[in-house]
Amino acid sequence: MTRKDEITAFLAREFPQMKCTILAVGGGRATVRHEVGFAELRPGGTVAGPVLMTVADVALYVAILGEIGNVAMAVTTSLNFNFLRRPAADAAVIGKCTLLKLGHTLATGEVSLYSEGSDEIVAHAVGTYALPRTA
Repeated sequence: MTRKDEITAFLAREFPQMKCTILAVGGGRATVRHEVGFAELRPGGTVAGPVLMTVADVALYVAILGEIGNVAMAVTTSLNFNFLRRPAADAAVIGKCTLLKLGHTLATGEVSLYSEGSDEIVAHAVGTYALPRTA
């Protein structure tokens, strides 16, 4: 079983409500995909901000899990978000994370979000996770 498969199984078990799928993980990076449905659109036909924030948070979490193992109690302590352009309502959201620092108690990374099929960044986030002492 690959690390990607292990994390996918872990997330399905611990977070069954999550809609993101892992495309790649390893080397302090992760790429996730979130299919956009009608319920996730806001008035005006664009992807709702909380959906984009979720994708960024999951991408960061997956990148961290790829480095420290499956730790359920790693938690978000901050997520700074910049909405840069309107995401496509008819395309999945892709989140690409790179860890900036992985310490003993904190991990920080940045995430660029795209509409699938486009190279233009629709949002950018920087987040920090608190890691449990056992990690």
